[in-house]
Amino acid sequence: MKAFMNWLENSFAPKLQKVTNLTWIVVIKDSILQILPFILAGSLFCCLAILKGDFWTPFGWTMSKISLMIAFLVPFNYCEKKRYRKQRILAGISGLLLFMIFVEPEVVASGAATQGQSLYGAAGLFVAMIAGIVSGLIFGAFAKFSFFKEDSVIPDFVRQWFDALLPIMIVVALGWVLVDIVGLDIAGTIQKIFSPLALIANTLPGMMLVTFFQCFIYSMGISGWVLTPVTDPVKRQAQEANLALVAAGTATAQNLSLFTETTMYTCYMWIGGIGATLSLVLLMCFSKSKELNALGKACLAPGILNINEPVVFGAIAWNPYLMIPMWIQGPVAALTTWAFTKWIPIAKIPRIMFELWYCPYPISTWISTEGHLMSIVFVLCQFALQALIWYPFFKAYEKVKLAEEAEEAAK
Repeated sequence: MKAFMNWLENSFAPKLQKVTNLTWIVVIKDSILQILPFILAGSLFCCLAILKGDFWTPFGWTMSKISLMIAFLVPFNYCEKKRYRKQRILAGISGLLLFMIFVEPEVVASGAATQGQSLYGAAGLFVAMIAGIVSGLIFGAFAKFSFFKEDSVIPDFVRQWFDALLPIMIVVALGWVLVDIVGLDIAGTIQKIFSPLALIANTLPGMMLVTFFQCFIYSMGISGWVLTPVTDPVKRQAQEANLALVAAGTATAQNLSLFTETTMYTCYMWIGGIGATLSLVLLMCFSKSKELNALGKACLAPGILNINEPVVFGAIAWNPYLMIPMWIQGPVAALTTWAFTKWIPIAKIPRIMFELWYCPYPISTWISTEGHLMSIVFVLCQFALQALIWYPFFKAYEKVKLAEEAEEAAK
């Protein structure tokens, strides 16, 4: 075990940290995090639509436009990170235009909207990211280019207008040539490339693998948020597909997807945050160890709100006693959720979108499942199971801490 822990700490974690710090990984992650307020607003409108169907309209103006936002934010954030601040807004707008060319190849020529507008929402996230990356790279390549000499008497704002002409024309011309002249279905091709990911994640083995990896890297101090560039588009598409099935009246336990933000963060799985740490915090609150007791009480209020950075970085990260049960929590939570919503459907798969992840369990479960009693019973059983997983490992760790405290007292 010691050799394995040394390998994780000295080899695996540093290499993974390098990957997560790559420019485009950071840019895409930041862009997704920046649209979260719109997603949360969409969640509220979705819940209000239960009471009055009119709220589906403002829901559509938030959630069904998030790919447009991403197409702008990716090149904007890239230029910001590279310190090309003068180009960032124009790069963002160009990314937005390129995305629209990819998904609406006929709108300019005919003046009529096509089916591509369905990709303005979650279904087009991967397309929006690619368009944003292309725009960012083109503007980055011309960041230091200028038609004018440094000592030119032309005002700066006029120089910026002309200097931006070339990258803007290249972005638009590239989209035009690929889509209109060559006839490539860029949006369709990108979706086909990433479609296997959605299929894998929405299976039980795929969901167990993703949740294990989230817990695995988080136990080494690397936030699960670094996976958002890969997992978030898949979850958004699954949620959008679920809502479409509900609206059509064809939703069943078999055809609804479980790999959604609502299922994982507000309904059944991550009670206390990624790794299901609230039960561990409660065990700490009743610990005989003064250190663990104090840490548990300090982490209790954030834990109830599903904020678990204090307990993860205060007790779990790089602690072999608590890392292993955290690894177990992810796939077990996925397995039990799958079992009791699909195989033995006593709990309800969420039919609305509710992503206020800081809402305490089981209140969030009650809202997500529209007051379904057995779903609340199931999540309470899930919480008890998570506590059982933590318990033996916690007691072993507590014994070590008590011995350390006794030794300190003796000195």
